[in-house]
Amino acid sequence: MRDRSATEAAIVEAGERILLRDGFPGLNVQTLAAEAGCDRKLVYRYFEGADGVVQKLAGRSLAGLVRTLDSVPPAETESMRAFARESLTAWVAALRASPLTLRLMAWALVESSPLLNRIESDRAALLQAWMRERRPRLRTPPQGDPAALNAVLLAAVQHLALSAGARPGVGGVALDDAGWARIEGALDQLLVVFPD
Repeated sequence: MRDRSATEAAIVEAGERILLRDGFPGLNVQTLAAEAGCDRKLVYRYFEGADGVVQKLAGRSLAGLVRTLDSVPPAETESMRAFARESLTAWVAALRASPLTLRLMAWALVESSPLLNRIESDRAALLQAWMRERRPRLRTPPQGDPAALNAVLLAAVQHLALSAGARPGVGGVALDDAGWARIEGALDQLLVVFPD
């Protein structure tokens, strides 16, 4: 018989496999136990059910995003436009590198629960903290509504990252390497609203 830490790890690994392979409808105590090769009671004992496993997966997802974002060298720029471009490009790259994050985001789009809302809130807080740390000298432009513009741009790149796993393209643009280059070019066109 496995020890507790090995069983916990097996259950979390099983949860990730199920979520990536079958999506969120397939993630429950019964499928977790079957996939991990353990008794259902252990899922309840160690995690208080499937939600506890999802919390562990969300923590794993956030840790992966932090690693990817922290690997991006800080920009030495005084331009809000350049900062916005680099930040959006880094965020979409981090999302694309994390299928687990994308699955959790897709789940939160179709279902609302305190757990999923907390996961979304934690992810947003992570991104805000990372951006705040990287732009200490930049001032928000006084004209327009930069926060709303940022929300629209973030939603757009997140939608594109989510779509890439489900379809070959969006709006006539293929979501392959050439298509992502086109999307980055389109970001440059949109970001002219930020001061240079």
